Formats: sequence, structure tokens, C-alpha cells
Amino acid sequence: MVSPVTVVKSCGPRLVPFFKTTCIYFVLWLPASSASWFSTLIKCLPILCLCAFVAAHGMSLRAAVHSYARRILAGLVFSALGDACLVWEAYGYFEPGMLMFGTAHAFYLAAFGIQPLRARLGLVLGASGAAIYGLMFPCLPPGPMPALLAAYFSLIVAMMWRAAARVGRPWTWNRMCACVGAALFVASDLALAVDKFCTRLAAAPAFVMSTYYLAQMCIALSVVDCRDDDAAAAAAVAADKRGGAVEGGADSAPPPPPPSPCRRIGEDGSGARGGVHQRAALSAR
Repeated sequence: MVSPVTVVKSCGPRLVPFFKTTCIYFVLWLPASSASWFSTLIKCLPILCLCAFVAAHGMSLRAAVHSYARRILAGLVFSALGDACLVWEAYGYFEPGMLMFGTAHAFYLAAFGIQPLRARLGLVLGASGAAIYGLMFPCLPPGPMPALLAAYFSLIVAMMWRAAARVGRPWTWNRMCACVGAALFVASDLALAVDKFCTRLAAAPAFVMSTYYLAQMCIALSVVDCRDDDAAAAAAVAADKRGGAVEGGADSAPPPPPPSPCRRIGEDGSGARGGVHQRAALSAR
């Protein structure tokens, strides 16, 4: 596992575009009432920079070893689409924005996986999410919004559960990054929901966007040194292939590969040192 200090030294320069575009967003601080393509671009640029950061760490559309990074990248892409929709919220794009972010959470959920399960943690987080939704329910407008918000709450709580369940032994910093990112995402969306549906919060837009960008940065950083997750995905694919070969019968199973040259050298002693001794014996004769 790469140490956090090494990660900061190697990944810090690659995150400079993200930090610059985030600073530009907060400096300009374009009001939500003046929706335009320029304000949409300014809001989406930090997430697009994180997409480039994830893609720069290696990407393949087929290899199982890149499945984690692919799903994180897909989540970031749908998050950028959600940001674009929320800029045009006044024109009826709030529900499509929720759909985009819900899809992003589904990709993050798929990336974090289902093992280890840690069902008790899931029950605690699920009960907490249900209690918060119950408190907010009287404030919700009539129509489809209560059902949409319930589905969204379920996705983000499940995403938080899977991110937190992965943190344990052995401890890895990239899994902790994903967990911190998920927790910040929950805090950001909760503040947004309370501010929109229940009561106005002081400095809510600044809190929502700062925690949101930090959350996405932490989740994007989790792709660095994620070999354990990629190895688990590759092992699952290999197990599926072996299972199919076993079901097909012994006759259809491929023959075992021949031993590698390095292994033969170690077994028969005819490697580099054996060849030296043979040449020495011939020269003596």
C-alpha cells in the first residue's frame, strides 16, 4: 500500500486543476437565479477535472482490474450532469438532477461492492436515514417528491453503508477516503434538503457546495492504489470462468499450461549456474 505522504506528492499536482476551478467557482459565486451556460460550465468544471484525474490513473472498458475506477468515473460523469440540471432548477430540472445524482450514487454503490457485509452497520445507518426522512416528511410538497426523495435517501444511505463497511482490517487510506467522501456527500445533500424543503439555513449554499466538492475529491482519490479492489474483481471473474469450465465437464476443460521456463530452470538445475558448471567441465576435459 502506498503511503499517504507519497500520494500527496504524486497526486497533488494532478489535483491542481480541480482546486483552481473550485476557487473560480467560489470567487465568481454566480447566483442561482441567473442560470446560463457559463454558470453551468463554471459549476461543472471541478467535477470534470476529477473525471480527468480518475481517467489519468489508467482506464480500460473491458479489463476487470479497472472496474472500480470505471464505476467511480461513471459516478462523476452523472454528478456533473446533475450539477448542470440543478443550475437550471428554476426551469423544472430539479427532478432530473435528482435522477442524475441517484444514478451517480448507484455507480458508487456498485464500486464499493457488497463485501464485507457488516449488516449491523447497515441497519443502524438505515434506521438513521429513515428517522431523518420521517422528520422531513411533513415539510415535503405533495406529489411525486416524497417518493423521489425516499428513493434518493435509500440510495445515498446504502452508498454510505458500503463505503463505511469497507473500512477495517487491513486498514487502507484509499478506503478511508471513500468513506469520508460518502459521509461528506450525505452531509451536503442533507443540508440541501433541509434548506430547500424545511427551513432556510445560514450559509447553506456555501456549506453545501464546499462539502460536495470535498466529497467528490475524496471519492476520486480512492481510485489511487485500489489494487485490492481490482484484484477482488479479477478474482471474481476468474472464479466465474472456472465455475463455467467445471460445469462444462472435464473434456471441455482446457489443458493445463506448460511450466514456465523460470520454473524449469529452478527444478532441473540447468539454469545459469548449471550451464557455467557444464562449460567448466568441458573446458577441463
